[in-house]
Amino acid sequence: MNSLKKKRINKINRHHKIRKIVNGTAEKPRMSVYKSNKNIYVQLIDDQTSKTIIGLSTKSMKLKQGANIEAAKKIGIEIAKKAKEKKINNVVFDRGGNLYHGVIKQVAESAREAGLKI
Repeated sequence: MNSLKKKRINKINRHHKIRKIVNGTAEKPRMSVYKSNKNIYVQLIDDQTSKTIIGLSTKSMKLKQGANIEAAKKIGIEIAKKAKEKKINNVVFDRGGNLYHGVIKQVAESAREAGLKI
């Protein structure tokens, strides 16, 4: 089996394991983070009604950095601000099958620093 295909399958399996445990509600939504090579996407999702409460990406913020640490800091702070406007203080973090380091970790830490409880 091709090593890239195996990595992708392992990531999908990790994501399924995480999603069995992590669920969001209206009071405590799921903060889903997806990272591509060029962009970072963050959503606050209510899984009970299957609705996205807030969606944000480096594309929507028109950041030129893309998927790096500086962009992750900005998007984490911005998602926390928008959550505070909607009176959301607590979220459940869904790393989307990615390992908790680098960009994924920076999004979570900058959201915590901006006042969001993860």
